[in-house]
Amino acid sequence: MGQEKNPRRAADNEAIATLRMLRGSGQKLNEVAQMIRNKPVDKALADLTFSKRRIAIDVKKCLQSAIANAENNHGLDVDELVVAEAYVGKNLVMKRGRPRARGRYGKILKPFSQLTIKVRQNAAEEQA
Repeated sequence: MGQEKNPRRAADNEAIATLRMLRGSGQKLNEVAQMIRNKPVDKALADLTFSKRRIAIDVKKCLQSAIANAENNHGLDVDELVVAEAYVGKNLVMKRGRPRARGRYGKILKPFSQLTIKVRQNAAEEQA
């Protein structure tokens, strides 16, 4: 009698994690997301652990969340997971300013971004 269940946004062998309101520009976040695309999750975690970028800490948390979702919610094997997609979107922009010379005003934009990571379990025969 109730409402029908919403269909899954991912396939049966996939899991998703999304981080919203990440403080930093989308360009910088996308450079870190580019590092982990199409890599096995253990290699991607190692790359993020030793990255010098500040935002890599937050990307690593999101990847760990996607791995936990795959294992606990969807029953996927962690050893066979690969980062299928990692994409970045814009979020709000805080507008701040600073007084400048001759009565002018210097704009300071503080952007926020969001990150979505999708991990996929590959079949054993595809990797061989």
